[in-house]
Amino acid sequence: MTDWIGPVFESDVGWTHLERLVDVGNRMAGSEGEREAAELTRDALTDVGARNARLESFDIQGWTRDESAIGAGDTTQDCIALPRSPSGRVDARLIDLGYGLPEDFAATDVEDAIVMVRSDVPAYSDRYIHRREKYHHAVEGGAAGFLYRNHVEGCLPPTGSVGWKEDPIGPIPALGVSSEVGARLARRFDGQSISVSVEADINPARSQNVRAELGPDTDERVLVTSHVDAHDISEGAMDNGAGTAMVVELANALADREDELETRVEFVAFGAEEVGLVGSTRYAERADREAIKAVVNNDGVVRDRTLSIVTHGFDALEETATTVADRYDHPIETVPRVGPHSDHWSFAKWGVPGCHVKSMSDDAGRGWGHTFADTIEKLEPRTLSEQAVLLSAYVVELARDEVTVEHREPAAIAADLESQGLAEGMRITGDWPYDG
Repeated sequence: MTDWIGPVFESDVGWTHLERLVDVGNRMAGSEGEREAAELTRDALTDVGARNARLESFDIQGWTRDESAIGAGDTTQDCIALPRSPSGRVDARLIDLGYGLPEDFAATDVEDAIVMVRSDVPAYSDRYIHRREKYHHAVEGGAAGFLYRNHVEGCLPPTGSVGWKEDPIGPIPALGVSSEVGARLARRFDGQSISVSVEADINPARSQNVRAELGPDTDERVLVTSHVDAHDISEGAMDNGAGTAMVVELANALADREDELETRVEFVAFGAEEVGLVGSTRYAERADREAIKAVVNNDGVVRDRTLSIVTHGFDALEETATTVADRYDHPIETVPRVGPHSDHWSFAKWGVPGCHVKSMSDDAGRGWGHTFADTIEKLEPRTLSEQAVLLSAYVVELARDEVTVEHREPAAIAADLESQGLAEGMRITGDWPYDG
C-alpha cells in the first residue's frame, strides 16, 4: 500500500512549524524563546492528533549572552562569546596554534596566553578534535583565554558551548571569531598582547522536554526525537528547527497510519541539547531503557537532500533503513559507526538502539550551523517532504512486532569508541561514561 505517500508529500504541517520556530527568535536553552518553541511544538503535536502532549521542565545552568570584545593594537575585532564562557577580561599574548591538535599544545608553552585554534582538523589527523577538547587543552596548558576560529569562510564567527558536565561554566573566557578575523589576528598580532572580554548573565534557569505519543499502549516504545533549542545568534533553522519540524511532520503522517503501528511511538523534542544534551540525559536517566525499542533522533535533517543514518553498530537499524530504501527505490546512506554527539547518545551509550538521522554532506564540519547564517531560506520544503516519506516508513517498520532490534552491551559501545579513536577525546572532556 502506497496511498499514504501522496498526503505526506503534499503536507505543509512540518514546514509551517519550522517557520513558526524560526520566527520565535532566540531559542537558547533556558530562555523564554526556548519555552515558547516547546509550547508551539506541544500544541502542534496535539493538533496533528498525537495524545497526551505535554511539557516536562527541569533545572539547567543558565547562560545569557551580553557584550564581548577583542582589542588588538588600535583595532577592535568582531567576535562572539562562546556559551558557558565565564565573564571576564584578559590582556595577554596571542598564540595562533593552527588546528590546535593535542600535539600542538604539547609542543607549545601557552601558559598565560590567549590561544587561537581552528574549528576543523587537517586531513592527516587520525581523529576529529571537538571544540571542547581544544578548550580543555588550552585550560590544562594554563592559557588565559581561548579563541575559536571558524574554518568556513564568509565572516561568520562560530558559536558552541565550552565547559564540562560537572562544571558547566568554563574557567577561562572563550570567544568565536570568523575565518577572516582569525586570519587577520594571526597575520598582524600573533605573539603580541591583545585583550579579550566577555560579559554574560550566569544564573540558574529552566528548560523542558516536549512529549506526546501515538499507537497501542505497549510497554515497549519507539522514540522519535529532536531538540527544540538553538543557539541564540541565528534562527536555528538547520540546527535544529528542521529536526523538530520533522518530528511534527512524522506525527502527522503516523496519526493517519496509527492502525499500522504495532508498538507505541513516542515523540520527544528535547530541551537544552546545545549545552550538554541536558534534556535527553534527564529523560534517559529516568526511563526504563530496556523498554525502548529504538531511538530515531532527527538532528541535521533537510540540510541536504539524501538522508544519512548513523546506526551505532545496531544491525537492525541499518537493515531496516536498507529495506525502506529498496522498497521505495530512494537512497538512504547508512553509517555503522558510533557518533557521540546529539540526543541519541544519551541512550545509545547504554546500549539502547539509537540512530542519528541527518543529511549526507560533502562539507567538513557544520557548514552554516552554529553561525548567523543558519537560516530557513537555505532549506527546501521538497526535501522535508521526501525525507518525511522515508522516515515515516522507517518508523512504521521499526514498530512492527516482527522487527527485533537487539540492545548492545555498553562494553561493546565502549570498545567501538576505542577502535574509532573517539575515546581519548571523551576522556579528556569528561564525557566518558564508562569505568576505566
